[in-house]
Amino acid sequence: MTRRHFTATAALVAAVALPIWLSAQQPPARGAGGGRRGGNGNSLGRGARPLTPDNQPFDKHDLSGVWLGNQYGFNAKYEPPLTPEGKKKFDAQKPSYGAAVGTAASRNTQVPSGRRRAIPPAQGNDYVGACNPLGLVRLLTYDPAPMEIVMTPNRMLQMFEWTWDHREVWLDGRPLAKVEEYLPRWNGYSVGKWEGDTLVVTTVGLDDRQWLDHFGYPISEQEKVEERWTRTFHNILELTVTVTDPGIYTMPWTSDLIRFRWIPKEDQAAGTGWASLAEDKCVPLDEVEQYNKLVRNPAGGVPGVNHK
Repeated sequence: MTRRHFTATAALVAAVALPIWLSAQQPPARGAGGGRRGGNGNSLGRGARPLTPDNQPFDKHDLSGVWLGNQYGFNAKYEPPLTPEGKKKFDAQKPSYGAAVGTAASRNTQVPSGRRRAIPPAQGNDYVGACNPLGLVRLLTYDPAPMEIVMTPNRMLQMFEWTWDHREVWLDGRPLAKVEEYLPRWNGYSVGKWEGDTLVVTTVGLDDRQWLDHFGYPISEQEKVEERWTRTFHNILELTVTVTDPGIYTMPWTSDLIRFRWIPKEDQAAGTGWASLAEDKCVPLDEVEQYNKLVRNPAGGVPGVNHK
């Protein structure tokens, strides 16, 4: 999309999208901060095949392929008690996902409180709205966009369509990084090992500015993440994530079961003829300078505000 085309489109959307953005009831189809990324527009999340076993033969220790998840947040059932510091950080987050503040849905106490406090993106403080990285767990639980896994003898590489990010999991037997000797990273330092047919990945050294998911659950630099990956069928990959973070949560917190479906090559090429992930980068020239000014901020009642 050219800059000229984007600007004209954004101006038109601003005129019609106001009620949609103000509701903030559901995650927008594109744009974790309320924006539209500058990729090729061919999201593999659209028109995905059903999550049904295909019964083809497969190697349980080969997780390679392009995969699409099936959920949006970390845990929709419960949230653990917070430490005093955790409560302070949780209250400071202003997400734009879930039930909008002041609606009947926001008063449903059967839903975790983090999913009942959405405000318009222009009034929030989601760091992704300024093209910052999502962070590790947030990448893993972002379902509208796929990821690709490439297995090598010593590493598992994961490439994420959303924000064109990547991470590496070392399988060469190295110990966990000594976090006090390394700079924290958005995706941390990860090592993995096989326990039977499940790949167990442990990550430490995460940058504490990231959220656990789009609902604004915080982390600290004490966080340790354990992922358990199991390929249950040729076309189905399952994941559970357990977060242990004594700086924020008083107990370990395990995610809902995340199930990824395999995307065959012909589906990857749908719409463009080019089988691959989209280069769905968050480009500040588009996101901050155009979309936020023309669409997000006016829709959120904050005209002229530039979120940098």
